[in-house]
Amino acid sequence: MKILRFLHPERRTPSWGKLLEGDVVEEITSPFGKVTERGARFFLRDLWILPPVRPSKIVAVGLNYKDHIAELGQSVPENPILFLKPQTAVIGPKEPILLPPCSSRVDYEAELAVVMKRRAFRLKKSEVRDYILGYTCFNDVTARDLQTKDGQWTRSKSFDTFAPLGPWIEDELDPGNCTVRCFVNGTLKQEGNTRTLLFPVEELIVFISEIMTLLPGDVIATGTPKGVGPLAPGDIVEVEVEGIGILQNPVATR
Repeated sequence: MKILRFLHPERRTPSWGKLLEGDVVEEITSPFGKVTERGARFFLRDLWILPPVRPSKIVAVGLNYKDHIAELGQSVPENPILFLKPQTAVIGPKEPILLPPCSSRVDYEAELAVVMKRRAFRLKKSEVRDYILGYTCFNDVTARDLQTKDGQWTRSKSFDTFAPLGPWIEDELDPGNCTVRCFVNGTLKQEGNTRTLLFPVEELIVFISEIMTLLPGDVIATGTPKGVGPLAPGDIVEVEVEGIGILQNPVATR
């Protein structure tokens, strides 16, 4: 099931829905409880698609594909490399990524993201699947020059609009074998498969939940394959995850 958040032009507040065949959206109750249909149906083209969740935090994983580690000239980490992105960086499909004037190079990074369903702390591997709502596309937009200059990643990863997320959550996916791609202006820039992750999804969640409590709606971004590169004003960047769909965002100057 593909779960999405949307605004209808005749409503003031966001609604939840599930995507049916023929680009029809059926309204549902919150997926963080027992899901029931609310009866209303709309065409996808008539809705404004929002980020599928508003996470309290995004826990992102760096250096999780060997080919990406090699292209950055880094060493293979012994444990997952974690950093946080703030809720204020989140945007949905079709919203613009805004390039800050203090950076001369801002990169795309296509990733598979996990959305948590339940409050989780110190999970065992056998418990992880019961705590996952589903999976979505993520673009870990990064000011690469600032990342290099600072020596740590918070500033470079945290600008407003630097966490495109969506377009929806797929609750039926094998996270251990799906292709992740990035296109810029229709040209393929990145392609990798999650079966080559250094730290697979279940292992990541066990590791992270030993450190911090994960709340419903929190997002875990699992890392990016090789091929990262710069964005420019006027570009259209697309993150595609097999089995989920395509997250598309334009790029503009702040």
